[in-house]
Amino acid sequence: MATAEVTNVTEYEELARQKLPKMVFDYYASGAEDQWTLRENRNAFERIRFRPRILIDVTKVDLTTNVLGFNISMPIMVAPTAMQRMAHPDGELATARAVSKAGTIMTLSSWATSSVEEVASVGPGIRFFQLYVYKDRNVVAQLVRRAERAGFKAIALTVDTPRLGRRESDIKNRFALPSHLTLANFEGLDLGKMDKTQDSGLASYVAGQIDRSLSWKDVKWLQTITKLPILVKGVITAEDTQLAIQSGAAGIIVSNHGARQLDYVSATISALEEVVLAARGRVPVFLDGGVRRGTDVLKALALGASGVFVGRPVVFGLATDGQKGVEKVLQMLRDEFELAMALAGCTKVSDIKRSHIQTEAERLYSKL
Repeated sequence: MATAEVTNVTEYEELARQKLPKMVFDYYASGAEDQWTLRENRNAFERIRFRPRILIDVTKVDLTTNVLGFNISMPIMVAPTAMQRMAHPDGELATARAVSKAGTIMTLSSWATSSVEEVASVGPGIRFFQLYVYKDRNVVAQLVRRAERAGFKAIALTVDTPRLGRRESDIKNRFALPSHLTLANFEGLDLGKMDKTQDSGLASYVAGQIDRSLSWKDVKWLQTITKLPILVKGVITAEDTQLAIQSGAAGIIVSNHGARQLDYVSATISALEEVVLAARGRVPVFLDGGVRRGTDVLKALALGASGVFVGRPVVFGLATDGQKGVEKVLQMLRDEFELAMALAGCTKVSDIKRSHIQTEAERLYSKL
């Protein structure tokens, strides 16, 4: 299939599979263990039905929204995905340009193959920085300061990775960062290289560097070293929602790490409403995971999300066609979301209500 024939973002996955070395494609595409949650992140969307409203004037449909005080073109943002130069030589720089052009937010991974300074140098754009907490807190403080100086607007603190999930394809492939690349944010700190090991080089790197003792007190500690708002990424329960808010989180990202950590956790779309209800409007709640269609975005917003983050489709678009591929992924999701809103009878984001959808549980209950 030629890239000109791509009609939805899922088709980029197969194109990326054909283009990338097996080790690299498997790293991006795979989930943990049995990959049940990986499949469920998609399947759970299919169990939600729309209740569209009709005879509403949808001549104009306004997709704009506000996230943490920033006006963006649509409630579709880019999730942090590591090591993007494995997908395309321009890596995170191509993604940053495409996201800026689309008028939305990019989240840069700690484990990017381009530094925060390099990403800032491509020009203006609203960017968040995803943070892993290293055992050496000076490294963390230094990284946060650099992100602030480079004009990043928020920290997305990943809290579901005290140890790396068991990703069996990475073990089989003995995954390691290709030798011509480094984790660019750590180059000067002798933490930029990832050695080849007998299993997953990334798992060994995480075991050596990432702080397993990370706890809620560290969310408070982060607030002492930065004025940037902190989004807690990796919350899927009401209990942790309460604790995140008590710890000063400015927002919550419902995420299961792209189904790459603990297998057999709920799909993020299934966990979303529990988190939204527990947050009680005190902080915005975002969804990360499984979004492949504009209809998925509409479902997430109907369940109370303030926006969604998209990961793998962006990387697969990047692998296939560089910056143009990322632009097309974002444009297709935007177009689909606009059409879904119009067909559901919504002319602006604030029109999207819980009554626009029905969950599987509600359908079963209505039959009792």
